[in-house]
Amino acid sequence: MKIVSVDVMQMPSGNAGSSRGDWSPVIVRVNTDEGISGFGEVGLAYGKGWRAGFGMVQDFAEVIIGEDPLAIEKIWETIFRKTFWGMGGGTVVNAAISGIDIALWDLKGKAFNMPVWQLMGGKTNDDLRTYASQLQFNWGPKIDKQVLITPEDYAEVTRVAMADGYDSIKVDPIIFSDRPDGKGPWKITGPLENRVIRTVYDRMAAMREAGGPDLDIILEHHANTDTISAIQIGQALEDLRIFYYEEPCHPLNSRSMLEIKKAVKMPIAAGERIYTRWGYRPFLEDRSIDVIQPDLCLCGGLTEAKKICDMANTYDCAVQIHVCGSPISKAAALQIEAVIPNFIIHEHHQRALNPESRATCLYDYQPVNGKYKVPDLPGIGQEPTPETIEKCMKVTVTRSKKYMS
Repeated sequence: MKIVSVDVMQMPSGNAGSSRGDWSPVIVRVNTDEGISGFGEVGLAYGKGWRAGFGMVQDFAEVIIGEDPLAIEKIWETIFRKTFWGMGGGTVVNAAISGIDIALWDLKGKAFNMPVWQLMGGKTNDDLRTYASQLQFNWGPKIDKQVLITPEDYAEVTRVAMADGYDSIKVDPIIFSDRPDGKGPWKITGPLENRVIRTVYDRMAAMREAGGPDLDIILEHHANTDTISAIQIGQALEDLRIFYYEEPCHPLNSRSMLEIKKAVKMPIAAGERIYTRWGYRPFLEDRSIDVIQPDLCLCGGLTEAKKICDMANTYDCAVQIHVCGSPISKAAALQIEAVIPNFIIHEHHQRALNPESRATCLYDYQPVNGKYKVPDLPGIGQEPTPETIEKCMKVTVTRSKKYMS
């Protein structure tokens, strides 16, 4: 079997619950001379960067045409070491490697008629515990209000998520100011004004009261705070029993992360903007992270994620895969979460509830009572519908040419 072409597609799926319109999933399809294809995703659906990922996959695709698609480790090393920029890394490079790698694992599972979790070692976990993610944007498939401000707002969204069966939630209580539109003067780095600390505390306390003592609440900062402000917030919230504290500071500064960890009494988590084993190494060696959060569509794909998770296990680090993309990324995450012994919880993003995004793929996997079943279909168990593929902006790379449709 040989790789004969690679398609890179920008998937139309609405704004996935985002009022900002920044939602552009990039999907990779690797095709073979035996008619078997595999699908992966480039982890740049949100924020800015999808066009760069769209182009980088095209460049890397030229390297793998003619290769045996089952030789996944060889292909990963070829892209990493022989494209020059592969070893340099970075968000876009690793996102492209990830999309190709996931597609190869999907293809391999289809070739052997096995789910990826079986190829990677078999199930350690099933009925995956799941949390409702990013509640500051509200919760539900169709929502009008996407900026939560008052403690009452935060209490109510907690009740809504729990009514869906979740016993764990995640929220960024500092992203919106205390003004009615969530904007205006709101400095969240350096020593904080008391009104900032008070606003954040009141929001989190409302969630704790609404959820009761057994609800696990994940505190998320998206690295918008720095060392000083993260410590102030963390210390202020210690009595609320935070499950873990995500991206409290710059995601690539292990020394700052360690300083925060030593100053607050809650586990520290990060990883969606850390790439490959080399990126995770300092955080594991200085034990500045307790929960790692690799994104399969960014960290180097399933091949690299398995190595990262196994390496983390030697440092007693739990794993929560970061998931914020199309249904392709979710399906891939479920595969590796089924395998790794240090899995702790699955992320179900608010954007994953969006009907337009859910309709892009063949299967609509959703948790039941806050838990996910792991698909048993061959490969990752997910792919875009023919109708979605028809609507995609697509570039096909073959040995002799590249063409757009």
